[in-house]
Amino acid sequence: MEVQIVKVDKDLPTPSYQHKGDAGMDLYSAEEYTLQPGEYKIISSGIKVAVPEGYELQVRPRSGMAAKHGVTVLNTPGTIDHQYRGIVGVILINHSKESYEIKKGDRIAQAIFNEFKSVEIKEVDTLDETKRGEGGFGSTGK
Repeated sequence: MEVQIVKVDKDLPTPSYQHKGDAGMDLYSAEEYTLQPGEYKIISSGIKVAVPEGYELQVRPRSGMAAKHGVTVLNTPGTIDHQYRGIVGVILINHSKESYEIKKGDRIAQAIFNEFKSVEIKEVDTLDETKRGEGGFGSTGK
């Protein structure tokens, strides 16, 4: 499948997979910013994407940033719908006790294209019975 992008910031690398077969491709920061402890901010990726109909572009955290620095995507996964044509933003949050410096060109998130099906909602008075029923959090074990 081919996906069209516009690089608003021509100096940034084109999003790409680091290894053949990877699920996520890297998104890069189009700006410089120091994220303070507990702070969150939308960071521009410097690209616009034409997401194919029937797909969403999921913006997900980079595991290395989360594990090493406590910085992650706040609304993970963030969803870019197929009709959106603006710049892809990444909402980063710093969960650590140290400030985190974001430099232009840093890898800040992963982009994953996910196929989905839309559904029609039908309002009813009751739902069918299942073995689990209304058993919620922790109801199936420890």
